[in-house]
Amino acid sequence: MNEKELMILKLIRQNPFLSQQEMAEELNMSRPALANIISGLTRQGKIVGRAYILPEENEVICIGGANMDRKFHIKGKAQLGTSNPAAVTQSIGGVTRNIAENLGRLGHHVSLLTGAGKDSDWNAIKEASASYMNVSNVEQFQNASTGSYTAVLDEQGEMLLAVANMDVYDLLVPELLMKHEAAMSNAACIVMDLNCPKETIESIKELALVRQIPFVLIPVSSPKMDRMPKDLNGVTWFICNRDEAETYLDSAITSEEDWKKAVQALLEKGAENVVITAGSKGVYAASKDLPVKSYAAIQIDHVEDVTGAGDAFVGALLHSWILQEPFAENIQNGLMNAAKTLQSAFTVRPELSANKLKNELEE
Repeated sequence: MNEKELMILKLIRQNPFLSQQEMAEELNMSRPALANIISGLTRQGKIVGRAYILPEENEVICIGGANMDRKFHIKGKAQLGTSNPAAVTQSIGGVTRNIAENLGRLGHHVSLLTGAGKDSDWNAIKEASASYMNVSNVEQFQNASTGSYTAVLDEQGEMLLAVANMDVYDLLVPELLMKHEAAMSNAACIVMDLNCPKETIESIKELALVRQIPFVLIPVSSPKMDRMPKDLNGVTWFICNRDEAETYLDSAITSEEDWKKAVQALLEKGAENVVITAGSKGVYAASKDLPVKSYAAIQIDHVEDVTGAGDAFVGALLHSWILQEPFAENIQNGLMNAAKTLQSAFTVRPELSANKLKNELEE
């Protein structure tokens, strides 16, 4: 066999589900030229047949951030304008990736759609994530860096400052994600965060609305609320924190009545189910069929690290909802997983499973 034939066989061994177009791009040749070589290899018996794989039904497709998280734990009282002694830890993160791992550990079939660089950070993310989600559809870019997030935490684990390098997600334009339209159309639901460009979020929301696919929208920070779609029609779950709700609604939330009005305002924008998280106070939530209600946070003895608790809440809530459990149980699943994650040094707690969460709720 010649060099090109050997390269094609190597690619197929690495990923037998690559399309001819993807192989042609990887090998820097035209698709017709590649098709001719594949035909020759088939005649020689080097390739036996071709499997056309149908998109997996009931898969949860998660679109958005997958980052390398670095956390600096300040020793003693934090002081601005000077060097602070700190312990440094590194872990895999990203809002969408964290939600995907929570769902994967809870037993769901999950596929991650994100953008990444061709670098060591992505290799580390891929290695840590592949056991819990399908990472074969990730778009890698030659001239971009994998997303990174750095948080500075005080001795109590509360965040003092965070910085993020998320430019790679701006490359996730609608045309790129629409290559996965068939898979999205068969999904149990699509989960998307606001790391993606606004036009991409609008495009996927409209696809979900037309195809009647449940769509879950998760903000990542107040500054990125300008990426919100023009309305929430077609959004099955909208889950945000107080700062994000205040920014989106251009209204302060200070009283009990303000919390309830904010949830109602989000419902009126078209969302079917709305949750606004309130930290140690719990959450305020409602659906089109249920009135706004406050749900108390589960009390814990100590907080190890707040990073990942919000993503844990979303993951467990969606787990319960996919199982068609009642609304209140959806919320309680989320609150329990968030509480246990707050007590963990890990962004996604490694002991999480469907049975573990069920037992924790029963106890």
